[in-house]
Formats: sequence, structure tokens, C-alpha cells
Amino acid sequence: MALKMLGNMLRTTRTTSSLVVTRWKSSNTEKKLTVYDPYVTKPQKNKETYLEVIRMFEGHDIRRRGHVEFIYASLARMKEFGVEKDLEVYKALVDVLPKGKFIPTNIFQAEFLHYPKQQQCAVDLLEQMEDNNVMPDSEMEEMLMNIFGRRGIPLRKFWRMMYWMPKFKNLSPWYLPEHLPNDTMELAMLAIQRITSVDPDTKISIWQTEEIEASLDKTWIVSAQSRMQQVLLGEQPLDEPLTIKGPYSVYLRDQVVTYFTLLGKIRPEHKDDKDLDDVSNIEKPPGIPGFIGKTTLPAVKCTVHEQDDGTIVAVCATGTSSRDSLLSWIRLLEKYGNPVLSDIPVIFTLIAPPADIAIQETQPAVKDDVSNIERPPGIPGFIGKTTLPAVKCTVHEQDDGTIVAVCATGTSSRDSLLSWIRLLEKYGNPVLSDIPVIFTLIAPPADIAIQETQPAVKDGRETTKS
Repeated sequence: MALKMLGNMLRTTRTTSSLVVTRWKSSNTEKKLTVYDPYVTKPQKNKETYLEVIRMFEGHDIRRRGHVEFIYASLARMKEFGVEKDLEVYKALVDVLPKGKFIPTNIFQAEFLHYPKQQQCAVDLLEQMEDNNVMPDSEMEEMLMNIFGRRGIPLRKFWRMMYWMPKFKNLSPWYLPEHLPNDTMELAMLAIQRITSVDPDTKISIWQTEEIEASLDKTWIVSAQSRMQQVLLGEQPLDEPLTIKGPYSVYLRDQVVTYFTLLGKIRPEHKDDKDLDDVSNIEKPPGIPGFIGKTTLPAVKCTVHEQDDGTIVAVCATGTSSRDSLLSWIRLLEKYGNPVLSDIPVIFTLIAPPADIAIQETQPAVKDDVSNIERPPGIPGFIGKTTLPAVKCTVHEQDDGTIVAVCATGTSSRDSLLSWIRLLEKYGNPVLSDIPVIFTLIAPPADIAIQETQPAVKDGRETTKS
């Protein structure tokens, strides 16, 4: 307990500045102490220049004064140089510590944290390795033993890391490459493969929205659907709408991918109207010894895609996660093996609106501020007279807002209204490029219904209002 308290005190009191080297700056009148950071002066931020700075510090002073501050400053610069996951760099920083001086020579030094500042610095370095999923090796164990001895706290930390980290390294059943790709479409492919791994028959397709002429977002779509999901989508009643839900998040290490699901009908509940207390007509169940028969499964069989809140008939991830890209996804699903989508309405229930246009999901709450109400003039017993407001309003300024434009479109769809906004911007209203637009459709179009409110929750089940 005392060691833990001492370690916390060292964490809070140590200098977190990026000071690496101090130099005297001379002038005509006085001398000043200036800060010299060799990491800032390097034009190229890579592994070679990072190791070059470490070698420069080791050759600067044979006694290596200020090695603790240098290691803390180097740890803070790792992400800038892109070496936070490189084991060789961590071993180079451990090698900065002097050898042999910090090894305890008796039991009291071993138990009372001999050279606590240096030991805590090494523990913080190992913790940063653990946070970045960098597994140490036997060479680092020998380095820590030569610096702090077998009874040092950093070596105990190393042994605990070598016990737990191999257990968690390959614990996930979904394989990921050591270096994740930088391309977002490849990341989406890995995420969709992980999500749809419950059905080995799932086929993953990559489409481009350019295949749909009316699409506005020119991006990619990674879609996944199995043959069983196509059958379930074909059994969807035409009067029950499909629902697009999302975006949901799936994490690939430190990368986040958002995806959407297309939900169909809710699986029917198996109802048993038999009275459990009625013993007047008891039948022998099959499968009991002495009775001819066998044990059978229930009559209602559900697939892995039929969940309590609906049947998942397709999954996708798009490059923009916008409504327009999801609309193109529905049309591409219809084009490639799902013609029934042309007759079924679709409901959009985006949890988070896109970044460019905010979607009004619920009416904002109105709170009356009565903290600073003044007595109006013209009331009997008060000096004054009744006057009209000083600000004169035009006919376009109404109580619920100012009407700045009116339109009618051929389809009354959200896509046509978005085109109207862009045409207004083009013809005389350039300010629209900087102002967010909120869509609040009172009545949804006939072909595709837009979800305007969040799904209502009733008795623990989620119901959709369109």
C-alpha cells in the first residue's frame, strides 16, 4: 500500500513539460536559460530521426543527467513521430537509464522503492507499452534486470505484462492484421465480415453509388446479404414497411466503423393456449422409454437473422453514412436480387444526423423565462401609455419563423428538397452554403416514409411510428 501511495505521489509531482535540453542564451545585457527541444528541430518525423535524438542525448553527457525528464518528454513525442507501437524504440528509451546504480543491495532498499523516481519512470514506460498493445520480449527483461535488479518494481510490472498480454493478444475470434489499412473501404470490409460471421453463407458486395443516376453522394457501399436473408426479404408482407436503423459503431482496435441494418418483420411469437392446471387429458410426451416415438424440436424454427426487434435482411456500411447513400443502397439491393423492394415502403431512423445537414427528430422543448419580466406601460395606476412595438415586422415574419422561400416539387421527396436548397444557393442566395438546414417533413412521401421521431418504447419493446 505504501508503495502504491508513493507511486501516485510521484505521478502527480513529476514534471510533464517537454523540456529536453537547457542552454544558456547570452546577450549583451544578461544571460537567460532557454529551452532547446531537439524533437522540434527535426524536419522529418519518423523512426530514424527519433532514434537519432536518443543517441544524441546518450552522447551529450556520459553521466546522463536529466534522463528521467528526457524519457518522459520522449514518451510524449512518440505519437507525433509515429513510433508509439514500435518495440525497438521502447528498448532504446530503457537503455538510456544508467546500469547497476539503481539495483538495491539490501532488503530495506528493495522494499522501500530504491530510487523511486527512476523506477516510476520505467513503470510509466511499460504502461504506455501496454496501452499501445506492444508486447515486450526477453531482451527487455534482461535490460530491466541489469538496471533495477530482480527485486525492482519495473521487473515485477514486466512479469505481470508477460502473464496477461499473451492471453489477451489472440483472444478475439476475428482476426485483424497487425497494421490496419488506411483505406476506409477496406476497414468497412473487415467490419462487415466481423458482423456477418454468424452466417457463413453471407456474400459481401462492393457497389458504387454512380450506378444509380439519381444519387447525389458519389461514394462506395459495402453491403452484406445471405441467401437466407433474401428468402426472408421475399416473405416480407407488402403492407409492412422495412426499417433502416443506425448508425451503429464497431471498433477495429482504435478505428471506428459505422454500419446500418435493414430490418423486416418481427418474428411471430409462439402462443400456447393450453391450461397448465388442466389434468383431465394428459398425453404421454414422445421420447419417454416405454412409448413409441422420439423427441422433436418445436414447430416454430427461427433463423439467426430473426431477432426480437425484427428480422435483419441486410447490413451495409457507406462512405458518407448519409441518407442519400442509404437510399442508393436500397435501390442497389433492389437491382441485385431483391425486386420486392420496389413495392415495400422503407423507413429511415437515423440515430445521429449527418454532419452537413441536421435532421429535426423531435420538437425542441420550450421553456418560459419569467425571471426578468417588466411591467408594461399603459396599465392603470402606472405612469405611461400603451404604445406599439418599436420593431415593425414584415408580412413574412410570423410567430413560428420568417418565411424566406416557398416551393413545390414533382416528387415531394427529401432529395428534391435538397436540390431546391442548392438551386436557391446558386441563384442569388450564397449565404445558404454556410447555414445548416433542418428537414421536418409533416407528411412523408408515398414511396418512402421518413422517420421523423425516435421510436417509441412501450413495455420494453421498440415500436416504430411513421
